[in-house]
Amino acid sequence: MAGFLTTHVLDTARGRPAAGLRITLYRIEDGARVPLAEAVTNADGRTDAPILPSGQFATGVYELEFAAGDYLRATGQGGAEPLFLDTVPIRFGISDAASHYHVPLLLAPHGFSTYRGS
Repeated sequence: MAGFLTTHVLDTARGRPAAGLRITLYRIEDGARVPLAEAVTNADGRTDAPILPSGQFATGVYELEFAAGDYLRATGQGGAEPLFLDTVPIRFGISDAASHYHVPLLLAPHGFSTYRGS
């Protein structure tokens, strides 16, 4: 069985999924970020397909970059510039190429949280 990577963004300030948020996935190679995929969250705050499907899934270090500032501005939560949160990067490792990795983001204008979900 091959693994895959999914993500989910919840707007904790508004108590709903974060629809329309742009996400970019990078693989970290020799300290450099190599872009792999870009997606926008749907009405449920998820991408329509795994952001890293099983055919491309491999062990290594990755980074999900969430365009939080664009989302917060679009939803009227931006506040004064510069925003406290603009781009939210989450760097994580994949050590088991046969597993499902789920990296959600819980987002608010002044804070965020993540964890390895299921």
